[in-house]
Amino acid sequence: MKKKNVILFILAALFVALSYINSGTDIIPQAKAFQFALNAVFIVAGFYLLIKGADTFVASASKIALKFNVPQIVIGLTIVAFGTSLPEAAVSIKGAASGNAGISVGNVIGSNIMNILLILGVASCIAALQIKKNTFRIEIPFVIFVTVLLLVLGMIGDELSRFDGCILLLLMAVFMVYLIYTARKGEADDEGETTLSKKDKLPILLLLVVIGAACIVISADVTVDAASYIASELGMSTRLIGLTIVAFGTSLPELVTSCVAAKQGKTDIAIGNIVGSNIFNILFVVGTSAVILPIGFERAFIKDAIVAIAAAVILFVCVCNKDKKLKRTGGIFMLLCYAGYFTYLLMS
Repeated sequence: MKKKNVILFILAALFVALSYINSGTDIIPQAKAFQFALNAVFIVAGFYLLIKGADTFVASASKIALKFNVPQIVIGLTIVAFGTSLPEAAVSIKGAASGNAGISVGNVIGSNIMNILLILGVASCIAALQIKKNTFRIEIPFVIFVTVLLLVLGMIGDELSRFDGCILLLLMAVFMVYLIYTARKGEADDEGETTLSKKDKLPILLLLVVIGAACIVISADVTVDAASYIASELGMSTRLIGLTIVAFGTSLPELVTSCVAAKQGKTDIAIGNIVGSNIFNILFVVGTSAVILPIGFERAFIKDAIVAIAAAVILFVCVCNKDKKLKRTGGIFMLLCYAGYFTYLLMS
């Protein structure tokens, strides 16, 4: 890890530790303005630690698997694939456990809307994004289907029950079978292989896995608590916070990855990665959260879920051209759609 990253990691960890001190004592000034600013810092620090913790966990766990001769394809489709959804999963599970269903569901729906309309919109303005045949024919229609399913399940009984979670996880298993099939045929996106160096000793890797997991759990706790505080102080619902601030924070890795890929000319993996992330968010994140603890589904989420469905449909329409590319005009249209949706959220 670079020296700059180490310093940032330590600072983020200190702020997270400070949040625990702040919640349990009166040592820190309790003035509202100061507490508001402090909680805003806690959110930023929490997001940073959450993302770095997930990166550390995935990288170390992948190397441990490689040491035990686990095939690269298995590592890529399990540890790496699920690991990229760890920030969303941690926040959603914490939100559900603390009674903040607005953050739990809003995080996933907001991330999925943001992934398509904002992230792909920005990336396609940098360079036209090529779409793979499987992504166009199977994965985009599938993300539309699972989003519709999420809406229907949520509307039934105004909650996502453990049974609903089992349905989503069953579909996740089906999707994993599909990923394995396409990977064996050589049609899956190339994410790069895990490699080992002389420094990668097993005890150190095990320690890093524990540190990464601890960072994920603790930072999710801090992020949800700080977001809930800011929502209450501003008179905003946890749903709105989940759909905007929390969703943006957990989507930062996808934003950076997609923009860098577009800039480097690796445009063929950007759309596939985002669509895959959206599928994982619904099936794995919501499914796991609901199995652990049933999640309330506010009626207001119906409109947001419809927007998420519309976003996937817009993506499908925008790549329905001769070149099978998401071009700049499509990207600009998607950004305008997100601006309209964001304005609606603020006004409502």
